Parts: sequence; structure tokens; C-alpha cells
Amino acid sequence: MPYELSEIKKIRKSLGLTQTDLAKRANVSQSLIAKIESDNIDPTFTKTKKIFETLNDLENKEEIKAEELMNKKIISVAPNNNIRESINKMKKFGISQMPVLDDHNVIGLVSESTLLDALMSKKSKKIADIMEETPPTVAKTASVKVVSNLLRHYPTVLVSESGKLIGLITKADLLGKLYKG
Repeated sequence: MPYELSEIKKIRKSLGLTQTDLAKRANVSQSLIAKIESDNIDPTFTKTKKIFETLNDLENKEEIKAEELMNKKIISVAPNNNIRESINKMKKFGISQMPVLDDHNVIGLVSESTLLDALMSKKSKKIADIMEETPPTVAKTASVKVVSNLLRHYPTVLVSESGKLIGLITKADLLGKLYKG
């Protein structure tokens, strides 16, 4: 992530670091950090690069990953299940959507909206006929920023490891992790 010299103080403070902490981690002097932050010096490229690399590493280390957000308990439905079974399962587990799995492969998604539309229009009673497209899948190391952006457009994000579904993340999961008020 590219930084400006004027941002060092703000980023350092957001990471909870003192000037001394940052100086030690970047292998530069504390006085250099102080002079940069007070705009009293134009540091060398090498010193600036060390500081920026340190800040970048610390920001990425602090960032929440999909693995920390995901719900490991995956409640799913099969494509040949009927609508009533799916509604009962959602009510039982207090969820609003479920992946549709066929032989351990995600082939779609069924949500409260999908089920309601099917009930109201008296469509087919099988999940395979009413399911939505498969939600996006991310690696367990995907950043919270990636997950958040996907959740703006999809009701859920699936998490996989080596091609195997290991969890899912909904907007409620994300809010629960980010807001601890």
C-alpha cells in the first residue's frame, strides 16, 4: 500500500505504536521518526522504504482474515429437498440462507427471499428448481476488505481450503466480529 510521509503519524497511532516502537521495528532511529512526523526532514529513500515496509507489514498482520470471520457450522440443503424441508431447517437454526450442496459441491444458494417467492408463485417444490446462483468463494486467508466488498453484492460468502468448503460468512457474521459494542 503506498503511503505519503505525512501519513506516517496517523498510521502509527492507528496501529497503537509509539515513535520508539516504530523506530525499533523499522530499524531506524526514534529521532528520525519524530523529524519525519514534524516535517523537519526529508529522509533518504532507503530509510523511508524501511518505515513504509514496516507499516505495511503491521497493517496486514493486524487485518482480520476470512478464517476468523467464518461460521464453521455449515447448514446446507440438497437440490432434491423440498421447500418445506428447507423452511423448517432455516427456522430450526435461525438462519436466512443456506448453500445448496450436491455431493459436497456447492451448486447454488437458497434464501428466505427465494423460498418466499417460490411459495407465493406456487413454483416447483424442489430446491434445484428455485435456487439462486452459487455465492462467491474465497480462501481462508482472504482479507476482511475482500469479504466486505463481496457482501455488498451477495448475501453470503463461502470459504474454502484446498477446494473444500470449510465455512461461510454472512453480513451478520461480519457485523458481529467488527462491532463489539
